[in-house]
Amino acid sequence: MSDASPPSDPAEDAPVPPTLRSLVMRANVLRVLAIAALGGLLFMAHLSSLPWLAHLLALLALVFVWLGWRTLEPSSLRRADPVRSIRNPPDMRLNTVLDAMTSPTILIDHRGNMVHGNAAAMRALAGLRLGHPVSFALRAPAMLAALEMVIAGQAEARAEIVERVPIERSYDIIIRRLGQGPVQPANGVAYAVIFMTDTTAARRLEAMRADFVANASHELRTPLASILGFIETLQGPARDDPVARRNFLGIMEQQARRMARLIEDLLSLSKIELNAHIPPAASVDLALLLRSVSDALGGLARDRGVQLHFELAEGMPPVAGDRDELVRVFENLIENAIKYGQSGGRVDIGLQKVGEDPPAELVVQVRDYGPGIAEEHLPRLTERFYRADVAESRVLGGTGLGLAIVKHIVTRHRGRLAISSTLGEGAVFSVTLPTTKD
Repeated sequence: MSDASPPSDPAEDAPVPPTLRSLVMRANVLRVLAIAALGGLLFMAHLSSLPWLAHLLALLALVFVWLGWRTLEPSSLRRADPVRSIRNPPDMRLNTVLDAMTSPTILIDHRGNMVHGNAAAMRALAGLRLGHPVSFALRAPAMLAALEMVIAGQAEARAEIVERVPIERSYDIIIRRLGQGPVQPANGVAYAVIFMTDTTAARRLEAMRADFVANASHELRTPLASILGFIETLQGPARDDPVARRNFLGIMEQQARRMARLIEDLLSLSKIELNAHIPPAASVDLALLLRSVSDALGGLARDRGVQLHFELAEGMPPVAGDRDELVRVFENLIENAIKYGQSGGRVDIGLQKVGEDPPAELVVQVRDYGPGIAEEHLPRLTERFYRADVAESRVLGGTGLGLAIVKHIVTRHRGRLAISSTLGEGAVFSVTLPTTKD
């Protein structure tokens, strides 16, 4: 058996300032005088043979004494009342600070029930309810383990959670006790605070970076391995075989050019992203540019048996743009339409104006009549290295970066790229660009 006495209440043991003690003494004197006055009145009422008045004055005396005890004595001199502490609401100043924070933040009591949650927390976690356990809304095992550690008395615990439904989200969570001194927890009183940092965007960016490195490495490794293999063959068994040497050198040239295109596309994409925040200021005549690009690709169209048809409205205003970058956009779109839609035998190139000056926009549409693109591929076509048909893309010399470059250039020009397609009916790529008054 331990003889140690239970810890005393800090509020009960705290020293009382002299000024406060003086005020309490004066209040007590006034109470005594008031009670004496009521006692005198009660005695006079008894002598005057008025029992109902005596009873009334006695009742008033009891009410006055009770009210005086509850209101005149300062709370710092009373014994701490845990029941009263439970009923008091959390500190409103702390709630105000938490409400001003943009990250989800939650106050909990020693049982893990929510005492207060800011607006960001209520938006992020629909299952949060005042007075209910936060585990109803955050069920991740790592979160529950961290919560248990803090409730058990640990000063701080951290967790990292990833939610897959209804949407993919991830959070870094810190649970920290409020204060480090002796704790006398009570239901409904803030005991710890949960800080949540949304890391969804950072994780997505890191995943994109990892995918980019992996895809770029794969795209470079494949032709490089092919070239190295042919070099070893030419140095060995095919050293004196002129026919094999000629065939192998032709394949090596194709693979080397594929690597060169990939490196060029990577450098172009890096340069475009570097200047994405700077809108181009030069004026470009889109009708003239489209005819120039089509003339350059005329030989490819004839070789593939594809006819180019134009529907270019006259008198179109110029657009604010970088001519070289816009040439890259429409070269890519028209070349893709010729290569992937050659079975349709035709590619339509249209230019029209939408809206009035200002602000008018020009819309360029490139349409093919080939096999089309399945609907599930459309949202991802502009991702780096994404291909609807990997084998066909490589046979046709694609690097998987063309539409990603197109999207970034159009975005830099403050325009929009739209893709629509129906299987068996071809695909339509639309580029919308704002006009300029120059």
